[in-house]
Amino acid sequence: MKATNRDYAAKARSAIGQARIFFFCGPDEAGASAAARDLIAALPDAGEKVELGGAELRADPALLGDEARSTSLFGDSRHIWVRAAGDEAHDALAMLIETGEAGAGEACPVIVVATSATDKSRTAKLLEKRKDSLVAMFYPPDLASVTQSVRMMGDAAGVHLDMGLAERVARAANLDVRLAASEIEKLALYLDASPQSPKKARAEDCDAVSAGCEEDGFVPLVNAVLGGEGNRLSGELARMRQVGLNPVGTLLAFERRAAQLARIAAKLGPRGRFEDLGRGDKAQLGIFWKEERDIRTQAQNWRGPKLDLLTQRLTELHRDLLTNSQAAEMLLAQGLTRICRYAAR
Repeated sequence: MKATNRDYAAKARSAIGQARIFFFCGPDEAGASAAARDLIAALPDAGEKVELGGAELRADPALLGDEARSTSLFGDSRHIWVRAAGDEAHDALAMLIETGEAGAGEACPVIVVATSATDKSRTAKLLEKRKDSLVAMFYPPDLASVTQSVRMMGDAAGVHLDMGLAERVARAANLDVRLAASEIEKLALYLDASPQSPKKARAEDCDAVSAGCEEDGFVPLVNAVLGGEGNRLSGELARMRQVGLNPVGTLLAFERRAAQLARIAAKLGPRGRFEDLGRGDKAQLGIFWKEERDIRTQAQNWRGPKLDLLTQRLTELHRDLLTNSQAAEMLLAQGLTRICRYAAR
């Protein structure tokens, strides 16, 4: 089974009842990740979450089948979350299917979020015609669709936003539905809103919950690292510790920017120039005037194999942070320092 942004919601409802393997791909990594989380929430009995990395499965393809057919410590149900790059999970999924058809037993749901993969990848081709699998391709969102998603998320949380405020949240989140969902959660908490006690949000409320974003946000650190500005890096890392930025949340900001750079590279093609982008193109790609200069520099620097390597490094770093949460801040600082040095080459 195959789906895209437009028909994913409808197909996902039917897929939950029959599919056991879900492959989320496409240039909109934020949208793919958000859809994967929504899918897990909709599973009738998701149970324990077991996380595996694409590199692990590439090195040991049998690991996926072993984990998917095992039970949790207390005998409860479970699901497997795989964060992979490209076709790293292909051989493991092929082996899972082959052993299942040979009578190895039923496997728990397997959800794969694959950065840098598309519906033309080997993994997608392996799964797309199977009734027990769903391949979902996510294209870059536009402002209108994210604005509508923000309004829907607000309604679900008991926060009513007019179109102007919803668009403001969408722009502030750089068209990233994960970040937009976080803003809605903050608004709901600030307004003491709930589905049972809905409240109407005003511009002043958005100002209140976003007051510290510019000072305490991720953007200066993202620009220093991806811009190869080693002279600024130590100061930004010190600020990260002082204001207590969450390591995983900080890394997600880098993943969003990498996904944005990938969309820009795809739009420009191998010979295109950033200057060729029109106002409509920039709006669709989430390039707003405050960051245009930095994004232009990064788009020129991170292209082709270098951008692929950045995506791979961020994926590996994300896995390391989740695996070693107590040392997450140190691991993040080390990883960002290496990326900054590579950017400066």
